[in-house]
Amino acid sequence: MTEQKNNREETKGFEDEQNEMFEHFRFVSDAGQKPIRIDKFLVNRMENASRNKIQEAASAGNILVDGAPVKSNYKLKPNETITIVMEYPRREIEIIPEDIPLNIHFEDDYLMVVNKNPGMVVHPGHGNYSGTLVNALAYHLRDLPLFNADDPRPGLVHRIDKDTSGLLVVAKTEQAKNHLARQFFDKTTERKYVALVWGNMEEDEGTITGHIGRSLKNRMQMSVFPDGAFGKHAVTHYKVLERLGYVTAVECVLETGRTHQIRAHMKYIGHTLFNDERYGGEEILKGTTFTKYKQFVQNCFKILPRQALHAKTLGFIHPHTGEKMSFDTDIPEDMSMVIEKWRAYIAARGE
Repeated sequence: MTEQKNNREETKGFEDEQNEMFEHFRFVSDAGQKPIRIDKFLVNRMENASRNKIQEAASAGNILVDGAPVKSNYKLKPNETITIVMEYPRREIEIIPEDIPLNIHFEDDYLMVVNKNPGMVVHPGHGNYSGTLVNALAYHLRDLPLFNADDPRPGLVHRIDKDTSGLLVVAKTEQAKNHLARQFFDKTTERKYVALVWGNMEEDEGTITGHIGRSLKNRMQMSVFPDGAFGKHAVTHYKVLERLGYVTAVECVLETGRTHQIRAHMKYIGHTLFNDERYGGEEILKGTTFTKYKQFVQNCFKILPRQALHAKTLGFIHPHTGEKMSFDTDIPEDMSMVIEKWRAYIAARGE
């Protein structure tokens, strides 16, 4: 007991001395927590922290459970307090132009529409200071005043998640940025997504309404609060495109644009996005217990190693000409291949 107290005192002193250089995280495991390796537990709760980074912190003695340092293979138990000390990210982010290929759907003197590949982060942040869409834009548009090292989000008026593919509009002038930003704020833009979700949806179309805010149980997730006690008002309209047995292809139209809106709303109505790891969609949520079926789904996960979500259609008023602009993209190959595999599976099952 005395040794554990000393550990706490030493740790507190260490934190006081290093508070300019390190970031501190604190978690408490649930009362019903099943035994789980602490590195696996933390990688699911810490944004942009890799398992390797967490293991390095454990090796350095910077992960403590109830005040005592533990190794990365420590099995977490219920009601334990975890404290982590890790390096702070850079607080002032300098945008480094990088010659990264862009899939440019449209471009003129005022804006450009980019079809973002899955896996690309939109703007630099904790753990992603290079290789982002903004780094690529800073290179492509390096001669424009709007794109300089002083603005970490130049030209951006909206965003899509790292593992979501699809269309983004980027402003090339301040006037265009302000005009487009107002359209997104006023909800006059057109945004249609295609998603593959678990389960056979009961209705052919419908509307999901519910405030979305940070989850009270898992800070890495967004949750729906139907009574509006927390979060911000959010509305998603959906329409079934194709029923594929244990999964459904749906079109989602955003009336609002909240963080993880489609992902959170679909989980809320019991149809989590296919292979959405953050929201539990990487588990086999519907289907049979047959080994062949499980292998089929795992093969689909390998083809599509991300949530099945694509920003397919984008519409807005051109900030200079006043013309109605509308853009559409094909579903990316990884999603289309998985949809085709489900078609074949369902057809074979019906024979």
